[in-house]
Amino acid sequence: MIDPSSPVLAVTGLARERRIAAGTAVEPIGAGGDPVRLRALLDARTVPGCRAVVSFGIAGGLDPSLKPGDVVVGTGVVSAEGRRSADLGAAAAMVGLLAGLPNRVISADIAGVDAAVLEVSAKEELRGKTGAAAVDMESHVAAAFAGRHGLPFAALRVICDPADRALPAFAANALTPDGEPDIRGVVSALVFGRARIGDLMRLGRDSNAAFAVLARCRQCLGVGLGFPPPPSANP
Repeated sequence: MIDPSSPVLAVTGLARERRIAAGTAVEPIGAGGDPVRLRALLDARTVPGCRAVVSFGIAGGLDPSLKPGDVVVGTGVVSAEGRRSADLGAAAAMVGLLAGLPNRVISADIAGVDAAVLEVSAKEELRGKTGAAAVDMESHVAAAFAGRHGLPFAALRVICDPADRALPAFAANALTPDGEPDIRGVVSALVFGRARIGDLMRLGRDSNAAFAVLARCRQCLGVGLGFPPPPSANP
């Protein structure tokens, strides 16, 4: 039985995503872009304590037509374990709430991976295998948790790095365990030649654009991230 008074669990990777997701009837959780740690955090919830699960944040683009700031509302999540469908009613409700955004909003599958996809060729390969429009490191973990507990699942991801743009190698380890930028790691990458100023500037520009859109999406979705309450909550 789903408790209609429980919050919606917003599963994120970055601390900034977690702060944006927070609000009325929403409990944000994150693990610093570490799927193993995220699984452990979710597994520790022997009672799920939520009425629905939403994967919420930014993502890499796999569909070559998508640019930074475009929004993908998940129809399902594809990973090494197979495909899990999203709650299509919730996804449709999200798309409707986002109708006023000036940004492009599409409904499509999202790929979930345990390791960052950095190279353009790797993005192309993943797109070919999954048909997904975007990729992140939390959606497949969140969908599996929802499935184990019989909870509805949805995903909203804003494109940061597009399909034709590689991420610098240091980006795979540029976060603290809490999901904040690892400033010392970034400085070290610059000093030892693992990153270039131009790469950092471009990544910063794209991520700022994506986060700005994510914040607008959050405003549009409102209470409970726009997730409809279960039927038992209706009079």
